[in-house]
Amino acid sequence: MLKSNQKSNLSIKTSAPAKKIYMDYAASVLPNPSSIHILGVLEKRKLEKARQEVATILGTLPQNIIFNSGGTESNNLAIQGVVFAWHENNIRKIPHIITTNIEHPSVLETCKLLQKRKLAEISIIPVEENGIVDPKKIRKEIKENTVLVSVMYANNEIGTIQPIREIAKEIRHYKKMRNSAEFSRVLGLGPDQLENSLNFSSSTFPIFHTDAVQAVNYLDLNVEKLGVDLLSLSGTKIENSGRIGILFKKKNIQLVNIFGGGDQESGLRPGTENVIDIVKFSNALKVVEKNKEKENKRLIKLRNYFIEKLEKQSVILNGSLENRLPNNINITFPKIPSDLLVVELSERGIMTSSKSACKSSNSDGSYVVKAIHPEIGKDIGGLRFSMGKNTTKKEIDITLRALTEILKKLKKWYD
Repeated sequence: MLKSNQKSNLSIKTSAPAKKIYMDYAASVLPNPSSIHILGVLEKRKLEKARQEVATILGTLPQNIIFNSGGTESNNLAIQGVVFAWHENNIRKIPHIITTNIEHPSVLETCKLLQKRKLAEISIIPVEENGIVDPKKIRKEIKENTVLVSVMYANNEIGTIQPIREIAKEIRHYKKMRNSAEFSRVLGLGPDQLENSLNFSSSTFPIFHTDAVQAVNYLDLNVEKLGVDLLSLSGTKIENSGRIGILFKKKNIQLVNIFGGGDQESGLRPGTENVIDIVKFSNALKVVEKNKEKENKRLIKLRNYFIEKLEKQSVILNGSLENRLPNNINITFPKIPSDLLVVELSERGIMTSSKSACKSSNSDGSYVVKAIHPEIGKDIGGLRFSMGKNTTKKEIDITLRALTEILKKLKKWYD
């Protein structure tokens, strides 16, 4: 028996080895934030720190941020999640969605698909000639069964900025004026459904969603100031960001998971979170917010210089100049196909586009340009120049010279 002052040679070491031994490859090659071991816990902390940082920039709480794969998924979760929530609450009348005719395909085609499958009816509001929707036309279209209004913050092709705050005011005004009891009666609810359905529908609908993917670098993203219930973002539009998406969901908004799988992201987006890209996104978003005001001034100056020089070529500027993203110039040259101009510029080392990249494989012209200029042939379309933080005045001058040479050659063919 050992005396109290004697030391044992049988001491057992219980501290963890200096080098971590990873025996959880079945969960993930990289540490899985859902795992409860130390590496999983550390990964979870990174994830939640990034969620907090994104939430702070959006002016909301971390639990209102849902990470996913990109802007298209964010828009689908917002739209389909609302529609399926309506159906799961057994409200008899088919849900109604309001959107515009210049939305991104991930919004417009999703709405059309829901209508085709008889899961929703849709109203597509045409924008005005300047590419901006009239908020009062949206208000006029709201019905008792309108569950969702989805209007993009800024257009991906012509760069027009929509009056999101004004649309939100119109929706709020409608909600205040609506009589909840009458609303439930119109929907044909029985007495046993009345109480739950009132809580679910009359106080919440219409829900307001905005696709802010193109706005992220340039516009205010504070969701409280905007007055939105759902907001979509994508990391693909931010330099040095990860390829992920964000959906802001206001606390009282009920969404349904549109996928099968696990319970990650508050049960709304199953699948192991892409922590590496999520952290990249939050870091990149902080940089954008810090430099936004200064960069906007620089880009507006370049944009206006570019447009001023282009006006000498007798072009049509597509969309409003005043309510426009700082980095966007979208123009049409009468009689000259925009796709041809893209190819000619590309051969000179200048990369542009004629429509959304998500529709680039489609032979039809830009439906956005067609919406504001129906007189323009579908093969003519619009030519989009979009600038970034590395764009210089020298590059614009080079582009202008190249464009002048191309037009001089092509006008012989198309005049």
